[in-house]
Amino acid sequence: MKKQIRALIAKPGLDGHDRGALIIAQALRDHGMEVIYTGLRQSPIQIAQAAIQEDVDVVGLSSLSGAHKSLFPKVVQALKDKGAEDIPVIGGGVIPAEDIAYLEEQGVAKIFTSGTPTEAIANYIEKLVDPDAGLITSPEKIAHIGIAVKQLEAALPFYQDVLGLKLENVEEIASEQVRVAFLKIGETRLELLEPISEESPIQKHIDKRGEGIHHIALEVDDIHERLAQYRESGVALIHETPKTGAHNSQIAFLHPKAGNGVLYELCQHSEKE
Repeated sequence: MKKQIRALIAKPGLDGHDRGALIIAQALRDHGMEVIYTGLRQSPIQIAQAAIQEDVDVVGLSSLSGAHKSLFPKVVQALKDKGAEDIPVIGGGVIPAEDIAYLEEQGVAKIFTSGTPTEAIANYIEKLVDPDAGLITSPEKIAHIGIAVKQLEAALPFYQDVLGLKLENVEEIASEQVRVAFLKIGETRLELLEPISEESPIQKHIDKRGEGIHHIALEVDDIHERLAQYRESGVALIHETPKTGAHNSQIAFLHPKAGNGVLYELCQHSEKE
């Protein structure tokens, strides 16, 4: 039987509001976790003591007061001072994006910004606690940037003669009704996409938005596992399963609403380029 996760939710410092923390606590309970809520105005030492006494698997901190840069690292340090650095600390609340890197450098495992779905938080905790679950890792690199063009022959002189890029190959992908030209630039590529029929998704893109950047492709090492993790986290997908792309790669697109209007492609090549 799978071990029930014990999570401690706390609001350090003088923060006088707890609605967000209570919502998270209830969401984690709904997800099958046992949740200990310490209430308002807890010191970092009190939070660390409670975490150890309750033998929790994770500590979740919430802050609306703006004191997160001071208080969150103090909780991490208090756990370390008491020999409990193996208890991970995550945080959320009203936290500016520019503070996230600092907090993670100070030992906070993950910062969730306002608006993060509670399902994503619960899934992250499960993977954080269970070493066999596997956390989502970052993509390896930008595989290519897809650019929609009306005609390859008309577009290529700029990339070859003005930018000085080398044309690697031109390939037709019948399933997508598109001709593709790849030009290498550093460790990535520019992918020029020419529609070969009126029904091509690229033709529809050009009709609606004109020529220009169509998508950004990210190189991943296990596209099936990544799509499964995204589905569990509630990420909007265009493709639930991979399909064949250029260079015999496996590809899948995330819905633009998942990426703030940017169309992202996941790409896994049979052999690393």
